[in-house]
Amino acid sequence: MPVFFDLISKEPEAAVRAVLGHFIFVYIHPYGDGNGRMARFLMNAMLASGGYPWTVIHVEDRDGYMTALEQASVNGNIKPFADFISTAVQRQVDKVSAVSPFCP
Repeated sequence: MPVFFDLISKEPEAAVRAVLGHFIFVYIHPYGDGNGRMARFLMNAMLASGGYPWTVIHVEDRDGYMTALEQASVNGNIKPFADFISTAVQRQVDKVSAVSPFCP
């Protein structure tokens, strides 16, 4: 865990911290119960630290979420996971922007 925190603390971009933090936490804490919720909480804390809105991974997106995580874990390809999270965050940014004209 100290290496995990050191890595995350050195990444200046919140979106990158969120993707890496989520993935690495799940990778080093591979338990079936609770790790996904904790990883998504950590992801959102890191996103919020950069001014991004809280982002929920919807139940209907679960298969894509799990497939993207598996690509990162098994095949060492984090790009599908980064793309998945990016799409979810952008969807939330668009939703928040539509509600409040003061959001960037």
